[in-house]
Amino acid sequence: MFDPVVICFLLIGFGIVMYGVLDGFDLGVGVLFPWAPTDEDRNVMMSSIAPVWDGNETWLIYGGGVLFAAFPLAYSIALPALYVPLMAMLVGLIFRGVAFEFRLKEKRFRQIWDYTFWAGSCLAAMAQGMMLGAMIEGFEVTGRHFSGGPFDWLTSFSVTTGVGVLFGYGLLGATWLNMKTRGATEVWARSVARPLALLVLLFIAMVSFKTPLAYPLIAERWFSFPNILLLSPIPVITAWVGVSLLRSLARGDVRAPFYYSVGLFLLSAAGLAISLWPNIAMPSLTIWDAAAPPKSLHFVLVVAMFSVPIIIGYTIFVYRIFRGKIDPEQSFY
Repeated sequence: MFDPVVICFLLIGFGIVMYGVLDGFDLGVGVLFPWAPTDEDRNVMMSSIAPVWDGNETWLIYGGGVLFAAFPLAYSIALPALYVPLMAMLVGLIFRGVAFEFRLKEKRFRQIWDYTFWAGSCLAAMAQGMMLGAMIEGFEVTGRHFSGGPFDWLTSFSVTTGVGVLFGYGLLGATWLNMKTRGATEVWARSVARPLALLVLLFIAMVSFKTPLAYPLIAERWFSFPNILLLSPIPVITAWVGVSLLRSLARGDVRAPFYYSVGLFLLSAAGLAISLWPNIAMPSLTIWDAAAPPKSLHFVLVVAMFSVPIIIGYTIFVYRIFRGKIDPEQSFY
């Protein structure tokens, strides 16, 4: 029989992965925005994400809603622990959305809105990465309540994961532009993607070494026998995907670099899931400890049965309609 707790947890994981990939590349476009060679290139960059960027954020709402309904204890602990970076992320997303619309209409101040779009994208990306680092490090809990301070999340490790996610989103954005644009914009995006790929691989390695050293349980998960044999394909495949990404960029491939970048993201997510399972909040709050009553979980599953296929269907429909490279003369933006 299926465990509703595990299914709800997998639904959250699915939502996080979908959000990270889909909103990751359009946040990455914003991270790269000021460095584009010309204003025309920036317009093309906007056109590449205009049909999809707001729909991508649906997955953020979906993941937060399932967490609140299915794991209220984890939600009640994580929310006060992460108030500051969470609000920073929301502010970044708001400024980003406002700048997206205003730069088109208010051309006199376009440069200001360009930098607002960039700053909002960077703030949202950094905040998400720092929240990820804070969740890996864990929260101070007394009884069933968060008992730490408002800035416990701010550590050298969370800053590292924040910068890593910033570069990761930048890589997704650069390879997306390589796939969706033409001419000078495509060439520029491919040239930017190469150093970003190296930086992302460096940060993946740093986090991969840091977490086992900091947490003996994670070290045991990865390096005890027979786990070391069963899990060894993950770092090997990650290295292979990284090398393949760099080679595809050197060859001037159009689609492959984006797919390899997504692969790096998925492998990193898989590695984190293996390290943290079955905890939903470190160091010791498991998904079963944090789960809602069975009736609430069953309600969540019934709602997900209808809502998730609708969201997936809409996402596939939109990406299919707007597939292919952007024509600068027929801009969506």
